[in-house]
This record gives sequence, structure tokens and C-alpha cells, in this order.
Amino acid sequence: MKARIGIVGAGRMGANMARHLNDEGYEVSVIYDVYQKVADDLAAELGAQRAADLPTVTANADVVLTVVTDDAAMRDIFKPAGDTLLCGAQGVTFINCATLSPEVHIEVANAAELAGANTLEAAMASSIDQARNGTLYLMVGGDDAVFAEHKQLLDTLSVALRYTGPIGSAAKVKALVNMVMNMNTAALAEGLGLGDALGLDLEMLCEVFSQTGANSRVLETDAEDMLGRDHECYFSAAHAAKDSGIANSLAKSAGVAVPLSEATKAQYEKLIALGRGELDKSAVSELTFKNRA
Repeated sequence: MKARIGIVGAGRMGANMARHLNDEGYEVSVIYDVYQKVADDLAAELGAQRAADLPTVTANADVVLTVVTDDAAMRDIFKPAGDTLLCGAQGVTFINCATLSPEVHIEVANAAELAGANTLEAAMASSIDQARNGTLYLMVGGDDAVFAEHKQLLDTLSVALRYTGPIGSAAKVKALVNMVMNMNTAALAEGLGLGDALGLDLEMLCEVFSQTGANSRVLETDAEDMLGRDHECYFSAAHAAKDSGIANSLAKSAGVAVPLSEATKAQYEKLIALGRGELDKSAVSELTFKNRA
């Protein structure tokens, strides 16, 4: 029998994961979001209960997927008392999908264990379309027996799984994934911006990039958006700044200098300061093309 699924965080990623699981025959039984209308709309769409509080989620689900914004939001939903997922959590498994600091993933897992619950971290290296289609790339940390127990569910969400080790390990890997992705995005924006200033044909330049050492996955996903100034959000500049910050903090704790990552974070913080933090990360090109910023 398939597990009943609870969703905490019904934004673009959480909602599309819920839709895909519903399509695959899972009972998405309960949905919670800090924005009531968001939860109401998704619950109505999927025939689920909209939870007014977090204990209602744990009372009505066997597995709870959490997709929240940052460390503070994660600590809030797992606080020791009051409106918390830890209330009545005995026997529940939490699969925490947000990009957070490793320390918070470990902190939450320890609190859940004391409450009698299991925890996995499932870091996602994909975007909205992949969430909807069940083709996420997931990096999963946690107890290997808990991972094995829930592998069928995780396979349903993903095109590939990578077990990374204990809780906290997937967060470290994800931080480095996004650190490099963000640097690649900022570097591509600079290259295209300079090419434009030099009067080059940018379509030609992108084709040359694709056949040389300048190629990257970001070239495939972001170059057209940078040229067309189409920054519909799939992964926001604000999230890019947050995730680069996580990586930079890990580097500092390890005693490693990461000047390129620090410069990249500063670029995304400029976008935030300009009121453009909710645009896609490709909007970093607005800072690198003449007469755009």
C-alpha cells in the first residue's frame, strides 16, 4: 500500500511534486502552506485536506515532503513546541527537499528522531518542469535503511537518485552544485555582455561557446533568456544569492578561499537591491549588458 503524502510548502516545486505523485496514484492527503490560498487551491485541485496547522499534517500523512524557503522557515516548522511538525510525529518520515545549510538538516533530523520520526534530505538539482514530470535529479542523505524503505517514492519523483551518505551530506553536495551553477551563470552573462559590447553576433558566439571549453549546461538553459531578456522565474536570483551564501559559509568553515563564488553572490545581491530578486537567475545578465541595468 502506498504511503499517504503530506506536503508542507505548496510553491512551484512543492505543488508540482504533489501533482506528479497524485498522477502516479499516491494519495496526497494533506497540504499546508503559510499562504492559505495557495494551500486551498492545491488541496481543491488534488482532493486533499488543507491543513490549518502543522500537527494536522503529521496526523494525516505517513510521509511528509517539506519544501520551504530557508533555514529560518525550516526551524520554524520543526520548532520544539506549539505549531510544529514534531507534534504527533511518531512513525512519520520527513523528506526535506529545500536547499538549506547542512547544520539545519542535521538539527531537524535530530529533533525528529527524538519525536520518533525518521528523516531524509532530498536535495533537488532540477527545476519546475522536472518536478511536474517526475524527472528530478535527487541527492539523498540519511540513514540507508530509511532510504531503502522510501526508494520507490523517491524513484517516482526522479529520473536519477544519488545516495550521498548521512544527513547533511546531500546539503553539502547541493551547495556545491548551486555554487558552480551560479558562477557559470554569472560568467556566461559577462561573456555575452562583453560580446555584445564588442559588436559580435551573439547567436554565433553562443554556437562557438557550445563547441568549445566555454560550453556548459547553463549555456543550454539560460543563454536564450539572457539574449531575449526573458527572465521568467525558474530559479530566482534571491535563491541564487542564498545558495551561494551557503556554499561560501561552508568554504569559510573549511578554511578555503572562494573569491569567484563571493563575487557571484555579490552580483545576485545587486539584483536583489535593485528589486529584481524574484526574477530568474538569468537576470544577472541585466548587470552585464551595457544600457540594461
